Amino acid sequence: MTDTVNAATAKSVRANLCKAIESGKLRSVLPILGFVLIVAFFAIATGGRLVQPNNVRLILNSTYVLLIASIGVFMIMSMGSLDFSQGSMIGLSCIVVCELSQTSLPLAILGGIACGMVVGSINAYFHVRRQIPSFIVTICMMFLVRGIVAYLTTNAPAMGAGYLQADLNTTGFLLPVTIACLVAFYLVFTFTPLGATLKAVGAGQTAARFAGVSVARTKTLVYIAAGAITGFAAFVLAIRNGSVTATGGSMLETQIMLALVLGGLPISGGAKVRFSNIVVGVLTYCVLDRGLVMMGLQTDMKQFITGIVFLIFLALFSDRESIQVIK
Repeated sequence: MTDTVNAATAKSVRANLCKAIESGKLRSVLPILGFVLIVAFFAIATGGRLVQPNNVRLILNSTYVLLIASIGVFMIMSMGSLDFSQGSMIGLSCIVVCELSQTSLPLAILGGIACGMVVGSINAYFHVRRQIPSFIVTICMMFLVRGIVAYLTTNAPAMGAGYLQADLNTTGFLLPVTIACLVAFYLVFTFTPLGATLKAVGAGQTAARFAGVSVARTKTLVYIAAGAITGFAAFVLAIRNGSVTATGGSMLETQIMLALVLGGLPISGGAKVRFSNIVVGVLTYCVLDRGLVMMGLQTDMKQFITGIVFLIFLALFSDRESIQVIK
């Protein structure tokens, strides 16, 4: 009899917890709690080495490109779409930045942004105008652009001007630039109609149209804007690496998606997306990645553990009330 009562109590507790998560009461707290738990675990598992100044600096240095590039993907995923071309896009844009940096720094920045906008425009055309699902379009674009990157770097890496690393590759430059990008996007996302529009499209395109949102125009502009942001992230990547090889930006799209899901972003987008998904997610991913490296795990084991963590967070933050086929 006691066992039956205990089982019923445990079932009731689980049900109430699930309802609380689904209703959003715990949704905004869970990513932060997950970040704290991951930091605490690796701090203990590495004997405190994770939180030493040198390792904190390394973790911070690994966030700059990912934080900036995640802004564009965040906007796309908020609409219930996907973009798998980000890694190839940043690789191609980085080549443009490196080549133009030999002439002028402003020209290099504008060239990287323009390159990203061109790729984003192609994605938008086939997805919005030709009505091809976003994941199909962007996967095709990923392979296409990756081939171009490989061709352009066949004989030698694309080298950036010496001043990129010599003068700009410092925390004093990269950190303020990254923070400025995040603050600018936060202000636009929070205090302009952009945030509400993206959430409306993600929650349901038909309802968004009845609410007066031009879904096609919104999607087109977001893909182009995401390309521009990725092009600027390529400038930061050029500063960090100094050159680009055929693997430049490889797997970045996977890292971004992992980071955003770890930050609590529902993969179907909609009303429950939060700006904090970007910052918390990227920090969580970078701490997780660095912690696994410091524990001496091999690549296959790192991928296995990262996949398990990703699935757990994906299950927690899937918006089952408004789940839809990714468009």
